[in-house]
Amino acid sequence: MKPSLAKGTRDFTAKEVSRRKYIINTLQKNFELFGFQPLETPSFENLSTLTGKYGEEGDRLIFKILNSGDYASKTIEEDWASKNSQKLISQISEKALRYDLTVPFARFVAMNHGQLAFPYKRYQIQPVWRADRPQKGRFREFYQCDADVVGSTSLWQEVELLQLYFKSFQDLKLSVSIHINNRKILSGLADYAGIADKLIDFTVALDKLDKIGKDGVTKEMLEKGISEEAIGKLDFLFNQTNNALENLLNLKEKFSGNAIGMKGVEELEFVISNALSLGINSQNLIFDITLARGLDYYTGAIFEVKADEVAMGSIGGGGRYDNLTEVFGVKDIPGIGISFGLDRIYLVMEELNIFPEDSENNVKYLFANYGETESIEALKLIAELRQRNVAAELYPEASKLKKQFTYAEKKGIANLVFLGNDEIRNQSVTVKNLTSGEQKTLSISEFIGLH
Repeated sequence: MKPSLAKGTRDFTAKEVSRRKYIINTLQKNFELFGFQPLETPSFENLSTLTGKYGEEGDRLIFKILNSGDYASKTIEEDWASKNSQKLISQISEKALRYDLTVPFARFVAMNHGQLAFPYKRYQIQPVWRADRPQKGRFREFYQCDADVVGSTSLWQEVELLQLYFKSFQDLKLSVSIHINNRKILSGLADYAGIADKLIDFTVALDKLDKIGKDGVTKEMLEKGISEEAIGKLDFLFNQTNNALENLLNLKEKFSGNAIGMKGVEELEFVISNALSLGINSQNLIFDITLARGLDYYTGAIFEVKADEVAMGSIGGGGRYDNLTEVFGVKDIPGIGISFGLDRIYLVMEELNIFPEDSENNVKYLFANYGETESIEALKLIAELRQRNVAAELYPEASKLKKQFTYAEKKGIANLVFLGNDEIRNQSVTVKNLTSGEQKTLSISEFIGLH
């Protein structure tokens, strides 16, 4: 049988693994600099833990794991005969692969909140699985890189997470803009226009502004039963200036007497003004009044990160939520979290060709194999290099030199080292740089001294 990959999964070559590790290590270093602690949760959870947390569509995309043993014998005969999959699932599957990192995190906090020091800051970098239809940029197995703070309502957390975002992307040499809004402002806008009952329809349409334009948004709102009068009151949304604080000031006038809208403006004003005073560039922090991600989930600030030089959709996002653990019976644990899109960040960096050369951990020296006597001497020298954390290897067979050259080139090894009879007698090595073609002979002590 011809081997194949499962749909929606990928193999990663040495180069890809090294580059992905470079991004992950950069993020991990910054998470820890900002006081976040690592957490890892199991690849699979009880199915009951995951079900009902992502809506009907999400539930369908959860990969269920069949119970071990003769699972079919434990089913109710009528359900098996009628092929009623909804009833059968609970009889044949008790476990499932995790769909995201947020629900397992909520389960962990609910189970351990008595032992945790609040505010609890955790980061998590692990794969997740979704039974989604694979397409470009969308996979069934992919990594999420999340950082969350739970147990604090302080708006300084929003400010710090903005700093974490900008510091991490700066370290990756990636220029980004962060779009920011507040869920309370969206609620305030719906109240202002007299369409509070159409809040979700309004925000779903508004969120598409950059894709379908003002006319498209207006058309969709009319189709959802939002009146022309209400749309007219909201016309100012399409004419925002580039000055975030100025736009917030204009909103204040419109939100006079509108408690929830005013609260959203005040919260955002605090976050933006303090972020700017801490040195974040106003060009890169954009108050985006049309941003409405994850409406049912977020309750305060919402973020979306976009690469400045490549059209790629969002490469990060997040926001504040009121009660992460309520679904597990533990109330009053507010939180805020952000996520980095590893796969999209990789694609942007690849397109811009900004991965540093040393992000790939290639072998530095390949020692040519001349036979048993020379190999022993070569391996002694290789052991010395490895003690100094220099990657080196011996070609395993005493093959023709051409074959050994080809191996080194295919593997991306920078230098070929010759240690034949003459070199052994003279206590030297000959090193050929395979990029420049330059070749030189050094004493063994000189060669080792280079490292």
